[in-house]
Amino acid sequence: MKNIDLETLTIVEARRALDAREYSAVDLTDAYLAEIEKRDQSLHAYLEVWTEGAKADALRADAMIASGDIHPLTGIPIAVKDNILIDGCVASSASKILEHYTAVYDATVIAKLKEQGVVFLGRTNMDEFALGGSTENSAYGPTHNPHDESRVPGGTSGGSAAAVAGNLALAALGSDTGGSIRQPAAFCGVVGLKPTYGNVSRYGLMAAASSLDQIGPITKSIADARIVYDAIKGYDSHDSTSLPDVSNTFATTKRIGVPRSFLEKGIDTDVLASFEKTIQDLVSAGYEIVDVELPNLQYSLAVYYIINPAEVSTNLARYDGVRYGTRVDAPSIGEIYEQSRAQGFGPETRRRILTGTFVLSAGYSDAHYRKARALRELIRKDFVDAFKDVDAIALPTTPTPAFTLGSHTTDPVAMYLEDIFTVPVNLAGVPAISIPTDTVERDGKQLPIGFQLIAAHRNENILFDIGSTLEKSK
Repeated sequence: MKNIDLETLTIVEARRALDAREYSAVDLTDAYLAEIEKRDQSLHAYLEVWTEGAKADALRADAMIASGDIHPLTGIPIAVKDNILIDGCVASSASKILEHYTAVYDATVIAKLKEQGVVFLGRTNMDEFALGGSTENSAYGPTHNPHDESRVPGGTSGGSAAAVAGNLALAALGSDTGGSIRQPAAFCGVVGLKPTYGNVSRYGLMAAASSLDQIGPITKSIADARIVYDAIKGYDSHDSTSLPDVSNTFATTKRIGVPRSFLEKGIDTDVLASFEKTIQDLVSAGYEIVDVELPNLQYSLAVYYIINPAEVSTNLARYDGVRYGTRVDAPSIGEIYEQSRAQGFGPETRRRILTGTFVLSAGYSDAHYRKARALRELIRKDFVDAFKDVDAIALPTTPTPAFTLGSHTTDPVAMYLEDIFTVPVNLAGVPAISIPTDTVERDGKQLPIGFQLIAAHRNENILFDIGSTLEKSK
C-alpha cells in the first residue's frame, strides 16, 4: 500500500496526485480503510464501513481516470451521513426504528457524486433523526472528538465531522437543520458549509424539519468545500423546494458586518477574544468591519425550538410501526403505534415530537407556532436589510469549544444554547460557512473553534472568497 500523508491531504492535492498517477484510487481508498480500521474503534465516526463497495468504487474510478473521464471528485473517498439515501444500503438515521431499513433509490446528491466516480467509504454516526447537538443521541452510541476523545464532536453531523478531522475520509456529506454541519465542523477543526436553502436538493434526505434541512459538505479546506458544493448543487425536479439554476454575479464592497449586541449571549471569553483576533485579520487583509443591527436575532433560539419540533412531529408521524421500520406486535392498532414508537425513538426525538404536537395543537398553535412563523419572517428581513450594506456577516460558530461527553445530556436547554449563533441562518435560509481559525485550551488540550461567515441568499461564492483570505492569513 502506498504511503500517503492523510493528515495534510486535501481533495485538491489528491486530484493532482491521482491524475499524475502518483497513486491510484485503490491505493488512496486502501489508505483510508486502513486508518478507519486503526482508529474508528475509539472514535465511532462510522455506523457502517462499506469496505467491498469502496474497493469496487475505487476500481471504477481508476478505470475512469485511465480512459480520461476525469471529474473533480473522481476517485475521492468520502463519507455519507446516515440520513442520506444510497440505493441498496442501510439508512437508519441513527435510530432503532429504522435499524434495518434499506434505501431503494439514490438521493439526488448521491446520484451526482456517482456520476463523478466518487468512492463511498460508509455511513456516519449522527444524532437520531438529526435532533441534537453532540451525536450523543444516536441509538448506536456517541462519536468522540478526534482532538480529545473525552469530548463530543458536535452534532448532528458529528460522525461526518469526526471522520474528516480524524483522517477517516477526505470529505463528508452532512445535513444542517440548525447548525448541524457548522457546529461539529467548528468543534472538530474542519470546514463546514450550509448552502442556501434550495441550492442543494433535499430529495433522498430523511426529513427532520423540512423548511430548515439542507445538505452540505464537510472538508479540510475552503477549496475542497467549493469542489464538493459545485458537484452537488443544482435544480432538481424531484424537490419542490429546489431553486432554479441561475448565473448570478454579485458586486462586493469588502464590508463585513458584526452584530455586536448579539455577541453578549453567554460566549466564553477566550472564544470571543479569538473571534476579535480573526476580525483583525480580516481588517489586515483589506476588509472594512462595520457594526450591524439584527434586532430580532435575539428571538432566534425560541423561534427555532418551536418551528423545529412542530415540523419534526409532523415528519416523524410516518414512523408508526405499520408501514416500515420497527414494529412491536400488540392487540390493537393504537398499542402498535404506541409501543413501536416508544421502543423505536430515543428520548430527544420523543421530546421534540411531544413539544411539536403541543405547539400545533388546537388552542396553542396561535399562541406559539403562528407567532414563531411571524417572528421568523422578521428575522429573515433583518438579514435582507443588513446585506444591503455588507457582503457578509461574521459571528462565532459556537459560544464554546467542544464540551465533555455527558455534560449536557441531562440539561436539554444547555444543549440548545450551543446553537445560538447557528440557528438564525437556517430560519433565514441564507448560506453560511464555519472556518477553523484558532484553538483554545481546555484541560491541557488544544481544542478547535470556528469562525462563521454568513452571506445573502445564493452568495456562496462570497463565503468562499472571504474564507480563502482567512485561510491564507493563518
